[in-house]
Amino acid sequence: MLAYYVQLALRSLGRNKALTALMVLAVALGIGASMTTLTVFHVLSGDPLPGRSTQLYYPQVDPRDSGGQMPGKDPPQQVTLIDGRNLLQARRAQRQALMLGGSVPVQPDVAAIDPFYVEARYTTADFFPMFEVPFRYGHGWNAADDEAKAREVVIGPALNHRLFGGGNSVGRELRLAGTSYRIVGVLRDWRPVPHFYDLNVGAYAPAEEVFLPLETALELRLSHNGSTDCWGNGNGGVGSTLPSDSCVWLQFWVQLDDSAKVAAYRDFLVHYSQEQRALGRFARAPNVRLPSLMQWLDYNQVVPDDVRLQTGLAFGFLLVCLVNTVGLMLAKFMRRAGELGVRRALGASRRAVFEQLLIESGVIGLVGGVGGLLLALLGLWVVRQRAESYAGLAQLDPSMLLATFLLAVGATLVAGLLPAWRACQVAPALQLKSN
Repeated sequence: MLAYYVQLALRSLGRNKALTALMVLAVALGIGASMTTLTVFHVLSGDPLPGRSTQLYYPQVDPRDSGGQMPGKDPPQQVTLIDGRNLLQARRAQRQALMLGGSVPVQPDVAAIDPFYVEARYTTADFFPMFEVPFRYGHGWNAADDEAKAREVVIGPALNHRLFGGGNSVGRELRLAGTSYRIVGVLRDWRPVPHFYDLNVGAYAPAEEVFLPLETALELRLSHNGSTDCWGNGNGGVGSTLPSDSCVWLQFWVQLDDSAKVAAYRDFLVHYSQEQRALGRFARAPNVRLPSLMQWLDYNQVVPDDVRLQTGLAFGFLLVCLVNTVGLMLAKFMRRAGELGVRRALGASRRAVFEQLLIESGVIGLVGGVGGLLLALLGLWVVRQRAESYAGLAQLDPSMLLATFLLAVGATLVAGLLPAWRACQVAPALQLKSN
């Protein structure tokens, strides 16, 4: 029966090509606009580490003085070097990583390649297993290398391709800022979206191309970037000068595998704050937070406001398109009242006619969905030409491809309910008499 209804729908749509084209165009425009903005929103608001994000937490403590130079009820969004080292050495989590963003000059051995800068991440050994960073060759360094301030480095695939042609460069030397490092690992393509582990360098910044042990970078006074907030007599540091003890400028993440460990770690943060206050370092009562990865992204509102606004406007436009489609369907179905009356008189039930008209609406939605997909692809291409940091991420993945057709068909079926119901209310006798 479904195949028969589809055949009837195709015949009906072919009888009035202009009206059919208007309905398909209305659906395509609404779907194209809404799926363009929804895809961008989906990409920017997604889970950067599916399956692992529920185990990752961002500890916050409050070392500020009571002078009010850093106002606010919430604790700072970063940690001081002292607190970061203390929390790291306490080892109260399954894994933990203290880190900082930077930029370092690469000095190639090949004379044909001029020196250039790359973004770097100064971190600790657990960074790689905790965030499930994929390796193509080699591996990361270990905790002993952290303590020894080893001259070891992990590089990204783009840098490996640029310097070593993409081959296995593990064991080779790389000169950064005048110091030689031994390459111990090469990453696969890895770009978590958003750049959750350090939002200060940009919520949608690409992954770094160089990873160094944090203590090595601090000892060599490598250039750091991001955000530095200070209070009292603190200063942000200039060039290779490290910020003072009264500045927050590093990020600290921990892995906690269950709710009991989360509660225990939160208690630990409270006790740590109490101890630091007793020592005279903290001036305030314990003020701690332990948001999960997704809570941290929500707190920082990483999705740009203009993307949220555009998504809302696009769905408003889709609603307008569907209202127009309802009017066009109503006109089309009511013009077929005589045909539908004959079908009713020959024994077709009201339900059968209603199903036939809904199938016709679904076919319109399916064709409109194809047009909407083409318009969405065009819209995403336009987005990728923009200067925003997230522009290159605007890609249609399989889930959004499926959502395009589901939205098109579902929305058109909903739009067809009223016209189909109205057409079914026409009395067959009146139509037969008038004909």
